[in-house]
Formats: sequence, structure tokens, C-alpha cells
Amino acid sequence: MTRQYETKVQQLKDQILTAVARLAWNDKLDTKQLLDIPEEIVPGPEAHMRCCIYKERAVVNSRVKMAMGGDRANPNLVEVLPIACDECPVTEISVGPSCRGCIAHRCVEACPKGAIRIENHRSVIDHSKCVLCGKCGAACPYGAITQNQRPCERGCPVKAISMGPDRKAQIDANKCISCGECVVQCPFGAIMDKSYIVDVIQMLMGAEKWGMHVYAILAPAFVGQFECTPGQMVSALKELGFYDVAEVALGADLTAKAEAAEFDERGGEPMTSSCCPAFVAYVERHMPDMVSKVSTTPSPMVMLGRYIKDRDPLARVIFIGPCVAKKREFHLGRTRSSLDYLLTFEELYSMFASKDIDVTAMPEAKLDQASGFGRAFAASGGVAAAVGQALKEMGSTVEARTLPCSGIEECKIALLKMNKGVLPENFIEGMACQGGCVQGPAVIMRSPKNKVEVSKHAKQAGDRTINGAINQAGGAEEGLHSSEKKPGGAVEKNRVKE
Repeated sequence: MTRQYETKVQQLKDQILTAVARLAWNDKLDTKQLLDIPEEIVPGPEAHMRCCIYKERAVVNSRVKMAMGGDRANPNLVEVLPIACDECPVTEISVGPSCRGCIAHRCVEACPKGAIRIENHRSVIDHSKCVLCGKCGAACPYGAITQNQRPCERGCPVKAISMGPDRKAQIDANKCISCGECVVQCPFGAIMDKSYIVDVIQMLMGAEKWGMHVYAILAPAFVGQFECTPGQMVSALKELGFYDVAEVALGADLTAKAEAAEFDERGGEPMTSSCCPAFVAYVERHMPDMVSKVSTTPSPMVMLGRYIKDRDPLARVIFIGPCVAKKREFHLGRTRSSLDYLLTFEELYSMFASKDIDVTAMPEAKLDQASGFGRAFAASGGVAAAVGQALKEMGSTVEARTLPCSGIEECKIALLKMNKGVLPENFIEGMACQGGCVQGPAVIMRSPKNKVEVSKHAKQAGDRTINGAINQAGGAEEGLHSSEKKPGGAVEKNRVKE
């Protein structure tokens, strides 16, 4: 299994996660080998990423700490690594060489703070007065005034990142929605999400001793990410030590059915989806007067976790997906009864690499639990289509006029219209990532092909309906429906069907 990296930052992250995972599998995290990771990754004598190998090793050391869980006292699931955040130009407005020294001085007149003056027939900006409003740039007829902005600041959809007193990026925990966009945008890899990879490995290693069944629940966006079939992925996960594997798409079927029932109970009154935790966080933190419009139905991850634990009292559930915000959902305790830990696709790849598992060489197994509607949740428009289908299957007479929103800016506009009562649609599908989960911050490869792969995966479910998928898996409301004696006298409840 060979991975193609989009950036050197991705490659560095994978190297560190893989190194930490190898030590975790061998129970050597408390040995000197952990301290040796920076020198292994940056052997020297020449530096290739920073000014010197010592700076490079210091950055690697900070990323090792994040790979092991980061600062547990920090409420943010995404953290700035101060040692890595010092290369970006300061966000400021500057005057370029195309300034002609015109006599109109529109820039001077446009500035509300008197921060611009004319010296030697050129505009000069006093940055101690400038408030970065951008009015001078808009007024300049030559476009000579531009605003330089850090990639992380520019990429953050909720303006949660700013420059601290030390001129390094800082994240406002009260604004952050953990969408992970800053992680993707930072060209120096100075922002990273906390990892639970060590916790998961330790759980897998101790599962038999502690009498646990560790289930992997796999988000549908995985197709196309690992260059393997769904069946090979199941075999690879079991090779890692997982007891069984289930499709989160089945949880999506359960969510669609419950969300449709809730929408029907509300009589078609304006409502939004609730499956994207970054979208829900955005509403809670930036548009709190709209919280009542958000569906109270749990996310597919939570629905499937509950489903499995209801049927197997020994179950421990690990979600695997492309999302950073799911870690926030877990961190807040909203998944306590249904989920134990989370992994991203990037972290899963590193776990495979740490055990030298070639997913593409694994034998076929079966993974066929969900409907095509549930699998399509991963792409923008999929949730809206599934809710519409669920309403149809339940025989509801309520009309769902759905509006898929891709990215926080589209969500914001739709929510404002809904709040004012001028939105023609009565159901908003809110997705924080452009294109949906298929373009999440922790995918291995961000590509338009991701949506195509998910569409193919959805079609492979055939004509199975949402109710058909739920019934095939044993029914959403039914309890444990069979048991068998296992060696040693233990009773194992029925597993989720593959």
C-alpha cells in the first residue's frame, strides 16, 4: 500500500503518527525510543523544512505530543503548535509598487481611523492605527493596496483565529467549531488536531484480557481513500484486532428515519439537520437563536454506536471517519453512551503502516448493511435526499422542501433567511465542509473523485430502502434477538450483521 501525499505536511504527520503507533503496539511509549522519534524523522545533518535540524526536531516533538493526545487541559480539539507558528507574514494591509501617488487620495479619505498619509507622493499606512477594515483597498483606483492575511485566518469560516501578543496564531475556544479547516490551510503544519490513536491501540491490545469486543464503525467516505474494496477494508480492520466492522451508513439510515419522524411531528415547520457536529456548533455558538430549529436526532455515529451496544453488552465502539469535529462531539461527552474513541482516516492509515498491513492485499469480506441513501450521507445533498426518502417510506403527507448547504457561508445565508421567514425551503441540510464529509479535513486525498466514489458505493446497495436496511440489520427498536455460547462459558449477543 503506497500513499501519495498532497503536501509535505501530510507526509510529516503520517511519519509521526506511524512512529508513535509502532511504539504503542510494542508497549514502549515510556521508553527512550519515544524521545528518539525527532532524530529518526530528522536525521540531519541538513535541514529540509526549517532553518536548522534543531528547529525541525522541536516541531516534530510538539507533533508527537499531539499524536499522543495533546494538552488534555486545553478545551480545543485543534491546537496551535507555537514552535511551528513563526514563519507566516503578519496579517496587515500594505501599499504595493503600483501606487501612482495620485492627487485624488481616495484611500486617505476612505480610512475611518486616519491611518493613511501621503509621503513623497505615495500612500503610507500607520499600522498602529489600522484596523484592517479594507476600505482603503476598495477605494484605490489602481488596486495598489492589498491585505495580506495568514492562511489559517483566511481559512477559518468563523473568525476564531487571530494573532496573539507573540505574533503567533491563537484560537478562540468560544468561537471555534472544530471544523479543521485551519489544519488543512496552514502551510507549515503549525495547527494539528489531537489524536486518540494511542488510546485505540491500547484498547485493541487489551480487549481479550479485559473481555471487550472492539467494533470499528466506518464512515462511508472511506471509499476511494485506501484504494481497496470495502471487503478488503473489513479484513484489514480485523487484522488490526477489531472484533467486527459496521457501516456508519446504517447509522445514517437510522438517523434519516428518526429525523424524518421528527420533521413530520413538527408538521413541516422549518428545521435543520443535525448530523454535522461543526454545523451544530456553528449554530450554537454563532446563531444561538436558531438552536431550536436544529433537529434533536443524534448523528449517525451516535445512532450506530447505540445500536451496537444495545445488542452486545461487551461492545466498545471506535468511529473512523474524515472529520475533526466528531472529536469535539466526543470530547463534549455527547457520545458517552454510544462511543469510546475516534480515529480519522489519516490515523487509520498510520495504524496500518505501523503494523505493515497492505490493505490492497487483504482477502475479501462482506460489508453490506446500509441503503444507498445512508451511504450517500457522506456527500452534500445526501442527507436531504435520505430524509425525503424516509418521509416517503413512512407515508408522511408533510412536504419536505430541502436545501443542501455546503460550507459554513452557505449555511449562514440559509439560516439567516430561515430566521427571517423568507427561505422557501423548510429543511436545511447543514454541512461545514465544502462538498460534505467526502472533503473532510482528515481525508487522505481531497479530490472531486471522492464524491464519485461515494456515489458508486451508494449504487452498490441496489434498491434497498432505508426501512429495508434497518429491518435487515435486526430493526432499530428490537432488542437482542439471539445468543450463543462461546468457549469458556461466555455469552455473546448477536453481532451486527455484515
